[in-house]
Amino acid sequence: MNGDDAAGVLVVRSLQVICEKRNDLLLVEGGIAPENFSGQLRRFKPDLVLMVDAADFGGEPGEVSWIEPGQIDGFSASTHSLPPSMLADFLVHEIGCEVCFLGIQAVSLEFGQPLSGAVRKACRQITSEVKKNLSRPVGSMGDA
Repeated sequence: MNGDDAAGVLVVRSLQVICEKRNDLLLVEGGIAPENFSGQLRRFKPDLVLMVDAADFGGEPGEVSWIEPGQIDGFSASTHSLPPSMLADFLVHEIGCEVCFLGIQAVSLEFGQPLSGAVRKACRQITSEVKKNLSRPVGSMGDA
């Protein structure tokens, strides 16, 4: 409902088909309150949590960037009920997992706006890369 803020949801939904066949992956569509899924993550016990979300880090529309956990709040689109950095800290301390944040430079986060073409394209690229990496044998990820 808030334009490009749907980026993370689109990526998760695009990857659902892959995860249905794997018990070593868990996709969570966190929406505006991803902290509501911390129990599900705790039970799953992941080694890595990858958060994907729209962000404003001053990049070009649709640009994708790794954002350091300590910088998440400064770059986040801030539509979440709990700052993403607090959730990341909680997951690291409670589950003992690594948390990475992949931000997609938003064009618009205004209510009632559709997802922009630039962000939609970035979501497709992220989904494609994740699918490629998930199809590789364990241990062959290299620098991907």
